[in-house]
Parts: sequence; C-alpha cells; structure tokens
Amino acid sequence: MTRIALLARARAAACAAILACTAAAPAMAAEARYPDHPITVVVPFSAGGDADLAARNLAKAVQGILPQPMVVLNKGGANGAIGSMFVREAAPDGYTLLLARVGSQAILPALQADLKYKWDDFTPLGLLDLNPMVCVVNGDSPIRTLRELVDAIRAQPGKLNYSTSGPATVLNLATQILLDAAGLPPQAAAQIVYKGGGEATAAVLSKEVQFSCNNVTALIGNVKAGRLRALVTTTAQRLPELPDVPTAKETGYPQLERISGWSALYGPPGMPAPLVRQWADVLQRLSRDEAWLAGVQNIGSVPKVMAPAETARFAQEQYQLFRDLGKKLDIQIK
Repeated sequence: MTRIALLARARAAACAAILACTAAAPAMAAEARYPDHPITVVVPFSAGGDADLAARNLAKAVQGILPQPMVVLNKGGANGAIGSMFVREAAPDGYTLLLARVGSQAILPALQADLKYKWDDFTPLGLLDLNPMVCVVNGDSPIRTLRELVDAIRAQPGKLNYSTSGPATVLNLATQILLDAAGLPPQAAAQIVYKGGGEATAAVLSKEVQFSCNNVTALIGNVKAGRLRALVTTTAQRLPELPDVPTAKETGYPQLERISGWSALYGPPGMPAPLVRQWADVLQRLSRDEAWLAGVQNIGSVPKVMAPAETARFAQEQYQLFRDLGKKLDIQIK
C-alpha cells in the first residue's frame, strides 16, 4: 500500500473516531444531567389499587433524592398490557418508567401466547416490595383454619365458591396452588369471577362466596375489624400487622410461599448502564428511608429492595412458576 493510501486511511479513521465521539457526547452529557425534567412512572392499572399506591409512595419518596419530581400516570387496560406496552415502546432515556407488577410482568407473559411483549422485554431497575397473599373467610364462618377450609372443600367437591378477578390472575392462581398442594383437582372449588380485587373481597363480606385469596392490601382493614377471618399468609414470617395469622409453612402448605404480589421499577429496553446504576442507587437509599418504609408497610406490603440483576432473576423465576402452573392446570389467556 502506498504512503498516500496509508495517509488517507489514517485520516478516515481519525474522522470516524471524531464523529463517534461527537455523536456520543450529547448522550453522555444528557446522562450526566439526568434528570433535568420530570420523570413519568406508568401504572398499568387504575387508580386506587395496590400498584397505584406503590407508585405514589415511590414518587413521594424520591422527591427527597432526585432534583426533579416523579409523576404518576395511570394507564390501565388489558390486565396491565396497555400500560406495559406504552413503556416498552418509550425512549430509553429514563423519563418514562414502569411500575411493574406480577400480573403484567410475569403472569401475562407466561399465560398469554399472543402478548406483544415478553417478560424480559424491559430494563429492571429494582424490586420494591412484596404484596403477600392472604386467604380469608367471612368473620361469621365456622371455618377457623386453613386445614378446616381444605377439609370442607374435600368433603363437598365443587360446592364451595371462591372469588377472583379472573382465571389468570394471582387471586385465582393462589387458590389453584392451594388445591394442587392439597391433592385436589382444579374444580374442587368453584371460581366466581368479579371485575377486580375489591369486588372479590366484597363477595366474601356479603357471603356470596365462601372464601378468597387476595393481596393483603385489599383485605387487611376488614381482617383487623373482624369482618373477615384470615387463615394464612404467603410469607415466610408472620406479618407484623397480622401477628396471629399463621404462615404457609405453619399451616402445612409451604407451596403457597411461592405466590405473592410484587412491585418493581422497570425502564424501557436498552436503558443506558449509567442510568440503571443511578436508579439502583436511588432504590438502595429508599431501602433506608423511614418514610418510604412506613408507606410500604401501611398498605400491607413488605419492603424488599433488590438490585437490577437480582430483580431480573426474581422476575424470571416468577415467570417460570406461572408458565409451569399454566401448563399443569391448562390455564391460558386468550
């Protein structure tokens, strides 16, 4: 190769390097200034529910950490798929985040074949909390323990009703895991579907159904008031708010520990590593923030901050749990 050709190649390489640095500079500068305007956290469910409460507690807490506010946007519909897709398609600049939930980020991808996103189509920033399940009967029910409930179902197959918010929701799947652990078929108790967790709880209060398994957030007030009787929590330790309610392991059904609601913070796919690290640091600081911790506990959840990589592994385990359960019990969302 001639000297002229070598010089030409060197100049071309130098120009390419300059262009690459020039292109990268604005992105690096933007990351360094992040955030320089409000951040939107999308809740893929309606206002007032567990996900909404978790998002608003998060938004309030990060005001003391970040220089810009976090704004909650409720974008419900299709069991959380609409809001999730909105974030899935957003720019990965850290200004549109997702309040991820077990239903929209694990159950739907596991059970709905035509879903437009996969469980790992997002950038996990960290787990926030666990929302334990509690199985309850009416406060006037003669059933006082989980064992008595299982015995009643076994003695009257297909006669006892339980309320859920749909066949492929955590409310139904918790009961299905209980029936499976007890060696009972899926039809041993009859599922009655309501529009949401609130109506599912109301059905037990009005004695339209005999029992329900729901997030503790939706039940704790009525349990404390004696209108509902809690038989079990899906936690490894007893809940401080319900110290008299036994755990799944204590009742002889440790399999129930595998199912729990949860909240996490996700970003769109492809978020830059510096932003991921920044949010991981923010969430670690939250894990020591007394106001945020109190807010989580006040709604009946358990603070459980995880790093991004650990959150990804947790989400994968949850996806696999519901995928395997769906295959075993032939549960699909169509």
